[in-house]
Amino acid sequence: MLPLFDDASSFDRDRLHAKLEELSRQRVFIGTSSWKYEGWFGQIYTRDRYNVHGRFSQKRFEQECLAEYAETFPIVCGDFSFYQFPSAAYWKKLFSSAPGGLKYALKVPEEITVKAFPRHARYGPRAGENNASFLDAVVFQAMFLDLLRPWREQIAVLILEFGSFSKYIYRDVSEFVAELDPFLASLPRDFHYGVEVRNEEFLAPEYFACLRHHGVAHVLNAWTRMPELPEQIAMPEVFTTDFTVVRALLRRGRPYEQAVAQFSPYKAVQDANPGARQAIRAVIHRARERNEPSYIFVNNRLEGNAPQTIEGIALTPGS
Repeated sequence: MLPLFDDASSFDRDRLHAKLEELSRQRVFIGTSSWKYEGWFGQIYTRDRYNVHGRFSQKRFEQECLAEYAETFPIVCGDFSFYQFPSAAYWKKLFSSAPGGLKYALKVPEEITVKAFPRHARYGPRAGENNASFLDAVVFQAMFLDLLRPWREQIAVLILEFGSFSKYIYRDVSEFVAELDPFLASLPRDFHYGVEVRNEEFLAPEYFACLRHHGVAHVLNAWTRMPELPEQIAMPEVFTTDFTVVRALLRRGRPYEQAVAQFSPYKAVQDANPGARQAIRAVIHRARERNEPSYIFVNNRLEGNAPQTIEGIALTPGS
């Protein structure tokens, strides 16, 4: 039975930091997906640190908390970049807001990975339309990679997240790979890349072979309609290059909206996932045995509180 943590007082930040630092020296980097969560006060964050004139400042917290995050974790996954092409000024501000030793995984903007814009209000007049910049290597280079190049030493991996494709868009994995392959072939080699798919049927030899040919990682992802992590890591061709990326996002069968409603404001683990934890430990063991980099990210919506999930994984004897 995995322990559940009822309050922040049981969280040992210093011990966790020491363990994560030890693992990072072995090139196993563990962090969270996003970082601006008030539910982590008393665990990762210190509320008084963000007071202005004696009162908590939400603005100061959001602008400065990454520096305190880096006092525990060696790496962070930036989900924010999925929704925009950040400006050069934004990148400079972000990378200067935390110590230079912090590593980053960044999601590639959906302008590159969405083939047709969903019928959702936030897409405005583009909702339902085809995306002209889908897998456009020229746009990707000019609007994203070129702006990131000054900080490439801090960037562990760039993640191309593809949402679920309907049969109307791709009849099978072959059609997806036919478009993915030339895009990956065109990418500059001074960054590491990972591909995250949300179609279970895409986890096929043709897909894995494409990634392997280009030295790109399949992102092992725990998500509502994907095989559980233990099942993914058991696939014989799933490790496609000499580094590994894991994103533990959701329990299979639990929609995103349900996880948000159930777990917010993410103060404590509420639904431990032993299978996901053990699979992540297996990835850590494999990476250490092979002396290969591994980048592991846990989301609050997996169990209810990412720091406690990571504590449970990393501080278990033998991890």
